[in-house]
Amino acid sequence: MSDLSVENGRVADAVAGHWVDRLAPRRARPYLRLARIDRPVGWWLLLLPCWWSAALAAGRDGSSYPDPWHLALFLIGAVAMRGAGSTYNDIADRDLDAQVERTRSRPLPSGQVSTKAAALFLLAQSLVGLAVLLQFNATAIAVGMASLVPVAIYPFMKRVMSMPQAVLGLAFAWGALMGWVAVFGRLDPPALLLYAGAVAWVIGYDTIYAVQDIEDDEIAGIRSSARLFGQRLRLAVGLCYGAAVLLAGLAAYAAGVGAAGFAGIALFAAHLGRQVLKLRERDGRGALALFRSNRDAGLILFAGLAADALFRNWPG
Repeated sequence: MSDLSVENGRVADAVAGHWVDRLAPRRARPYLRLARIDRPVGWWLLLLPCWWSAALAAGRDGSSYPDPWHLALFLIGAVAMRGAGSTYNDIADRDLDAQVERTRSRPLPSGQVSTKAAALFLLAQSLVGLAVLLQFNATAIAVGMASLVPVAIYPFMKRVMSMPQAVLGLAFAWGALMGWVAVFGRLDPPALLLYAGAVAWVIGYDTIYAVQDIEDDEIAGIRSSARLFGQRLRLAVGLCYGAAVLLAGLAAYAAGVGAAGFAGIALFAAHLGRQVLKLRERDGRGALALFRSNRDAGLILFAGLAADALFRNWPG
């Protein structure tokens, strides 16, 4: 970590020149960093399966577009719950984070925020997420509450299993259930297939993300799928991404999606394939760029599913 990073509190892998570092009140910056506001790709990746599911449900329900109110609620909820999850993860990992170059500049291991203050901040963010969840039907509320199980256990999995990304996938893909259940009040095969595909997508992109920390993780004894796969990294990520595309395609087929939706899936597949071709085992900087590009991959799939609902159900 550079002296400049220590001085201004900026986290090592945050977006350069982000408004948090330039415009936010100085006392608020550690909390905004704790919530990962300076790394927006995280809430995008939590949000996008929600939007996929909402678009898939809209097409099946005969609507021309996903419910805008639901999309807005998912956006607010994703930002709040990604922040809460990150805060919880940092509280649990504060000692491990101090041993890894990329993470030792985070607010807790660097001493910018106390553990007690972080816990209170976690509570505040969780209450925002709860307020969002209560806007949905009873089944959606129950499904949403169930997501807390993988969220709660994930930080501890890197200590006991070789691929903690699988548990992260269960948590980060949960929105693929929420968009559907918010419309229909039940879980059907298209939502379950989309969820399984989203889990595979998360495992793939978080394996890419973990490439940044391979050397430090080896020293600290932290487990990750990037370490597990080693020289088979590209093959493993390719298999994860292939499963994601296949399962998304099956979900689309089960929901009666048309040509525009499958075109979106094809473009999504092409984007993921490009990531695999560019991936290198020890290229941390390149891995971060590939990881961040998954926001665009997810938006492509959402656009395809939303366009399909529009084309199939437009009045007249």
